[in-house]
Order: sequence, then structure tokens, then C-alpha cells
Amino acid sequence: MNDDKKIFKVIELTRLIKASLESQFYDVWIEGEISNLKRPKSGHMYLTLKDEFSQIQAVRFRSNNDPLCEKLKDGDKVKVFGSVGVYERSGQYQIYIKKVEKVGIGDLQKRFEELKEKLKKEGLFENKYKKAIPVLPRTIGIITSPTGAAIKDMLNVLDRRFSNVHVILFPVKVQGVGAAAEIASALDALNRMKEADVIIIGRGGGSLEDLWAFNEEIVARAVFRSVIPVISAVGHEIDYTISDFTSDLRAETPTAAAELVLKRKQDLFDIINRNKEKLIQSLTFKVSGFRARVERCRDHYALKTPEHMISQFRQNVDDMEWKIKSIIERIVSRCKNNIIKEKEKLKTLSPLNILKRGYSITQDFNTKNIIKDVKLLKKNMLLATKIYNGVVVSTVEEVERI
Repeated sequence: MNDDKKIFKVIELTRLIKASLESQFYDVWIEGEISNLKRPKSGHMYLTLKDEFSQIQAVRFRSNNDPLCEKLKDGDKVKVFGSVGVYERSGQYQIYIKKVEKVGIGDLQKRFEELKEKLKKEGLFENKYKKAIPVLPRTIGIITSPTGAAIKDMLNVLDRRFSNVHVILFPVKVQGVGAAAEIASALDALNRMKEADVIIIGRGGGSLEDLWAFNEEIVARAVFRSVIPVISAVGHEIDYTISDFTSDLRAETPTAAAELVLKRKQDLFDIINRNKEKLIQSLTFKVSGFRARVERCRDHYALKTPEHMISQFRQNVDDMEWKIKSIIERIVSRCKNNIIKEKEKLKTLSPLNILKRGYSITQDFNTKNIIKDVKLLKKNMLLATKIYNGVVVSTVEEVERI
């Protein structure tokens, strides 16, 4: 070993690099797309600036107050002005932001907006296609990474709420190449199995790139065509993915999805007990009402002295019989009187009464036609003349006109 060779401590070399970078790149402009944006309670802002080839870490301290920074989000394309330095603790070089200018939406954000608009026009987001989430699913299908924090959180919540619920875990990649295809394939597989009552797809938080599998069209369409209701639980509360819009229900986080899909067992028992109390009260009220009616009937006069009621009914029958007889007699009497009157009218109008007073009726003996005019008479014509108490047959000898 050469004793003259300089051996640096890590901190010494780091500080040399730091001094070199900070002197050469004191004031620079960098253009890139924001990713993995974080805003801790300290008020500082941490993010990654990237293009298609590389990326650099960036930080904006709270003291560099810029209103635009409060509106930035993953996917925004920006130009930042600042100085390049090295964070000694990690040896990581980064840019310290002094100023930010927005350029336009980044490539991923642009793809997100384009796909969102396309699927919206096709109607995949419409409420009429949303399926109801079952109140108490017996089997819950979960599509996520088997090693991530999301599955642990969901299983913990489900176990606390309803320990005997059945869970089918379908392990998939949730980021990187092939993740979207695995998620879509898992959705189709669970639908073919027909065992799950509801499906949760999701993962924990991350950058726009980390969540991108849930923004792929293949996943969006698999969610939409699922016959089983799907809950999308991707990232944190502020994260929105395309699967959130095509799913039947969006949960802010995987933990929230577990809370939404399953009520606490004790809450269900409380509901059952409340309904039980209401049912008992309702039945008690109805039974009391029926009991009161029975007591009123039992105390009724008719039931206490039934022979009096029977006597009254017998008297009513006799009264009705008398009334019916009286009505029939009046009707018969009225009919007899009407018949007598009509008979008198017939007598008055009878032609026999007219003949009694000396009148007669002459007819053609052969045709029985009444002779009303002397023009109808002919010599030697045989006539029949009806008088009050007989008929006179005669022959016409001579006709005189008056």
C-alpha cells in the first residue's frame, strides 16, 4: 500500500463533491415532470423531477414561499430555478428550489386525462352501471400485493370487524411492467370462480408512476365488466386513478375499503337488538289492542243476556212479517180497484152499449167489411146488419143517396 496515497473519509469526499457541485451549478433552470410529491407537516416540499431518461431529487424549503407550489401535483410539468447541492447524510445530490414555473401537464398526466375523457364518453363512469355493495358479504376477494402494507391493514380491519368472514387473496404485482395485465386477469378469474360477493382492488400510496397500473385501460375495462361489485382502494385520500371512476365504489385508502365493505359484528348485533326491541314493542302493542277488544266483546250486553237478544230478534221478525202482510194487502187492494176502474172504462167504450141505444152496424155479408158509404152498395148485394141482440141478413133492392 502506498503511504502517500490520500485516503478520504466519507464525509470529506462528500463535502468536496458538494462544494464542487454548488460552485458550478449555483443558479440553474431544470425542466421536468413532478413525481412522488410529498408535503410533510414541516411545511417543506419534496419531489422528484424526471424526464424519459433520468431523474433528480428536489426540495423546496418552507422559507422559499411560492403560492404556485401549493397547487403543484404529481404529473405537472414545470421549470424550476435553484441551486444543486448534496445532502450530506445520504450523499444524495439534489436541487434546492427557489422558484417554480408551470410548463404544462406531464406525459403521464396527459395520458391519464386522455383515457379518462375517452372512457367517460363511452359511459363507463355513469351511475346507472354502479352495482350495490352487499351489506354483509360472506366472501371478500382482494386483489393486491401479498407483501405490501395494504393487505396487512385490510386483513387487520376485517379480522377486528368480523373475524369469521372468508377472504380470497389474489396476489398480483401492483406496479411495474405487467402489473396492469395481472390485475385485469385476476378480476376476470375471480368472476369466473363466482365465490366472492365483492372484490377490493388496491395498494398503498406512492407516486403517479407507482400507481400507474390502476390507470391502464385494460384494468379500467376489467373493473367495468366485472359482474361482482368492485371497490377501488388505491393510494391515499388525494390519489385518484381511472379504476376509481369505473369501479362501483371508491375508497380513499385500502384500510377505508375494509371499513366500508364490512360492518363491525357488534354494530350488526346492535342493529339486530334494536330491531328486536322495536318488534317486541310493536307486538306488545298489538296484543294489548286485541286483548282490549276481547274484553269489550266479553262485557257486551249481547253476550251477557243472549236470551233477551233472541227475544228481540223474534219480535223483529214478527214486526217484519206484519209489515210485509200489510204491504201486500195494500198492493192487492190497489190492484183490484184499478181493475174495476178499467172494467168500467171498457164498458163505457164498448160498441154494444152504442147498439143498445138503437144504433146498428152493417157489413158485407161475404167480406165482413163495414159499409161506411152507400157507394159501396150494389143491387142484390147480401148484407149483415148487427143490432143490439142479433144480426139481420138482407138483400139490397134499391139504393137511395141522401
